[in-house]
Amino acid sequence: MLVAAWLLVMLTAASAVNVIIQNHWAGGFQGQVDIPVTSELHGWRVHLTFDQDVSSIEVWVADAQKVSDREYILSNKDFNADQHVGDTLSFTFLGHGTGDIAPHTEAFVEGMGTGGGTVTNEPVTVPPRTNAPSSGGGTSNKNYGDALGKSILFYDAQGSGRLPANNPIPWRGDSALGDCVVGGWYDAGDHVKFGFPMASSTTLLLWGLIRFKDGYVRANQLDMMYDMIKWPLDYFLNAWNPQTRQLVVQVGDGNADHAFWGRPEDMTMERPCFRLEPGKPGSDAAAETAASLAAGSIAFKDKGDTAYAAQLLTAAEVCTRSPRTNRGIYSQSIPNAANFYGSSGDKDEMCVGAMWLYKATRNNQYLEDAKANHENAWGWALAWDDKKVACQLLLFEETNDAAYRTEVEGFFQGWLPGGSITYTPCGLAWRDKWGANRYAGNAAFAALVAAEDGIQTARYRSWGVEQINYILGDNHHDGGCFSFQIGFGTKYPRNPHHRAASCPDRPAPCSHEQLDAPGPSPQLLVGAIVGGPDAQDNYVDDRKDYVLNEVATDYNSGFHSALAAIVHLQVTDNFPQTNNRCACNQ
Repeated sequence: MLVAAWLLVMLTAASAVNVIIQNHWAGGFQGQVDIPVTSELHGWRVHLTFDQDVSSIEVWVADAQKVSDREYILSNKDFNADQHVGDTLSFTFLGHGTGDIAPHTEAFVEGMGTGGGTVTNEPVTVPPRTNAPSSGGGTSNKNYGDALGKSILFYDAQGSGRLPANNPIPWRGDSALGDCVVGGWYDAGDHVKFGFPMASSTTLLLWGLIRFKDGYVRANQLDMMYDMIKWPLDYFLNAWNPQTRQLVVQVGDGNADHAFWGRPEDMTMERPCFRLEPGKPGSDAAAETAASLAAGSIAFKDKGDTAYAAQLLTAAEVCTRSPRTNRGIYSQSIPNAANFYGSSGDKDEMCVGAMWLYKATRNNQYLEDAKANHENAWGWALAWDDKKVACQLLLFEETNDAAYRTEVEGFFQGWLPGGSITYTPCGLAWRDKWGANRYAGNAAFAALVAAEDGIQTARYRSWGVEQINYILGDNHHDGGCFSFQIGFGTKYPRNPHHRAASCPDRPAPCSHEQLDAPGPSPQLLVGAIVGGPDAQDNYVDDRKDYVLNEVATDYNSGFHSALAAIVHLQVTDNFPQTNNRCACNQ
């Protein structure tokens, strides 16, 4: 039996396909496997063999088993077990190793001859994973991958709880260890943990990771992104108690917190815990939390962390049962939240939550739930309290129903030039004075997703990239080339409305005096997006002006995922033509 098995492997290996290595970098590489199917398969096992040591691999359409540093066996998922003669078994994978390696790689399917393949290890263009037509031909002088990495650092700076040993923010330490739920993100420049916008931000960030993972690979930020996004997901797992059906949706009193100016490490005030429970409904916040958990399960299943993915999905499915039977607005149950993040309704969150659960499980009941909560209306914006266009986009992706496409186009009819949105002289789509950059960044991400879905691809790609270009410097503030992302380029805000960044290094004291202190903040809040300009492109870098200089986890979320989308366009040679009115050419 052992001899026969050995002979079978040797015979199939004799007709192995040479795998194309598309990209490589320090510590990893990306490969593309394309194996012609020459016999009917009802379940398959693919052997990958390398001529250099590969410490681990990540693959999203198969389960990976490590045989040695030179060989891995990939087994089919349930959804792709059947392969037919004439098909091509295709997938990409990431390999991790030491140094900048691009190993010669071969693949073969057990028991099936492959008929050879192209012998090359030269990088090639990765084809788009969409039905969107090509819209390439543009060029850019911006390092979007650098901006993406910096945005991850901003989220790291917002971490609450016991920070990990690899914490990259030297001026941040452990804080709020006595909270009812430890961990998570501080919301903005303050120290409240508002669960609803935290979940909304997490879902939007995960959407970008799932859809544009190759952007993170090209930017060499994939591991950092997984590390960053796990922080709020761990928090949500601890915030939800399935036995008591209680969900913590806020830690800290917003009013008491805003009276304190100092480091989170130095807080001494009471930090009350606000929960949803039977009799205190919050289907909007609960559904959004379920959405982030379900999206997280998809992302970490793709990563290969199946145990964590299963934990997230189980929590998401249990958490979503409560809002289906216990409808109500969370900020009516939690009056303290209403002063800061009052919700206007729950149907959009119910739809988005159901859609991510459908994507994670393929259970049609979730798709029907989403349709039942869908609203045939144009969203005011894509934001923590308005996810109509997200619901419509997700439904269109899964159903290809033209009615949902029309609704998405209606949203952008209002947002693109000629619609109802005000445009600044340099071209920012200016929705509101509170977080103008936030709304533009979120809409840009939605446009780039819609473009990938084949909706007005060329137009939406150009517009989405132009909005991000404005934020990163295509404006005339301070003589031009001013980035509203801190740390990007050479000119950017130095005085965000952020308590911890305004404090000198410990053990020096920090108090309200730092709010009024002249000069740049002692700590550079790398990666944060400040609120942005007024409708005339005017902006003042003033810590006390919290309208223009507030930062928040939701301010960065759509901008962040739009960056991943833009790097994806560069990877696939689909970067569009752009025409920013105040283009920075430095």
